[in-house]
Amino acid sequence: MAYDETLAQRVRDCLSARDGVVEKKMFGGLCYMVTGHMCCGIINDRLMARVGPDRYEAALAQDHVLPMDFTGRPMKGMVYVESPAIDTQETLAQWIGTCLEFIHSLPPKK
Repeated sequence: MAYDETLAQRVRDCLSARDGVVEKKMFGGLCYMVTGHMCCGIINDRLMARVGPDRYEAALAQDHVLPMDFTGRPMKGMVYVESPAIDTQETLAQWIGTCLEFIHSLPPKK
């Protein structure tokens, strides 16, 4: 799999003011780690968003959001967000903000 380089740059722009951001090639795409936690990523032209289990159902209720089923079964707490739902920098930033809120609720990585 590949990832959309334009979307990757847009995600970089959203995360540029943060410390501790690392890009890793994972899942056949690109993953963004923040303070050691997987935050979000890109597979093809979809955003892979780690929203957490508490926001999972609400995320799926939105248009152009699908369960992340990379392994053949949905991964609770992670969704795919298709292009129409992240067509502006503002909507992309909102999704990334949701991901950041979730990972900041997690214990620090050692």
